[in-house]
Amino acid sequence: MSIMMLLIFTFLIAIFLGVELITKVPSQLHTPLMSGSNAISGITIVGAILAAGHGGDSWVVTIVGLFAVICASINVIGGYLVTNRMLRMFKGKEGSKQ
Repeated sequence: MSIMMLLIFTFLIAIFLGVELITKVPSQLHTPLMSGSNAISGITIVGAILAAGHGGDSWVVTIVGLFAVICASINVIGGYLVTNRMLRMFKGKEGSKQ
């Protein structure tokens, strides 16, 4: 039970620190941070694939691993789409002098 409480405590601290850090970041730095966090999120896909592959005889572990792969893939692809959209906003209009 104490391990579970430690994990919950760590999760709550991570939420609090994440919110505090993101609210303090200037808008000019959001694009580089998004790109970096998307690259790091790719690691979750590797972990999800490992979890799905180690299912063995348990179909529940395989299903949960597959669900983790799908969620991690949606996170990474969506993050790159948002980053691409933000980078297009910084580009000048075609035909205008910069």
